[in-house]
Amino acid sequence: MLNIVLIRPGSTDYDLQQRVQGSLDIPLNKQGATEAAQAAEQLRGKRMEVVYAPPSQPALETAEIVAKTLGIKRKKLERLNNLNQGLWQGMLVRDVRHKQPKVYRQWQDQPENVCPPEGEMLGEADERVHAAVVKLLKRHKEGAIGLVMPEPLFSLAHRFLSHRKLGDLWNAPNGHGQFEVLEVDAEEFLAAGV
Repeated sequence: MLNIVLIRPGSTDYDLQQRVQGSLDIPLNKQGATEAAQAAEQLRGKRMEVVYAPPSQPALETAEIVAKTLGIKRKKLERLNNLNQGLWQGMLVRDVRHKQPKVYRQWQDQPENVCPPEGEMLGEADERVHAAVVKLLKRHKEGAIGLVMPEPLFSLAHRFLSHRKLGDLWNAPNGHGQFEVLEVDAEEFLAAGV
């Protein structure tokens, strides 16, 4: 069995301001660095051999703090950029809700059917997450690995690994610096033709 520790990055100023971050590279703020350090301390007993992160600044910074604290390697997952939220990036979530109420509501109910203006469809990010997770399952069959993922990548990876429904991405639990451990039978998962 393989334990995949899904870790949410520490918070950024955009998170505190409730702005749409998307694929923008915003560094961890002081609180975010503290959240990442606290998560790293809580992860001491998980015996992770490596922690992976996509090339987004908050995810990489969180992974670096975890790796340094635990004395393990940090590896970048190339081509796993976060969802490009187009013109919504940098906007306050409440402004998106007020300026585009129909699209906002549809994003709540059926996010896979909405493309932010000049952004990308959720399905594109979902395909990147699937490819990255399958690659990791082929590489790691047992033990424990960490995977730092910003939203909505975290929710996409969690749904894929646990075979659950996606849910409302606007209201995905923040839990910056929090983590969940998912036990996966990598051989069985791959044999199922994911």
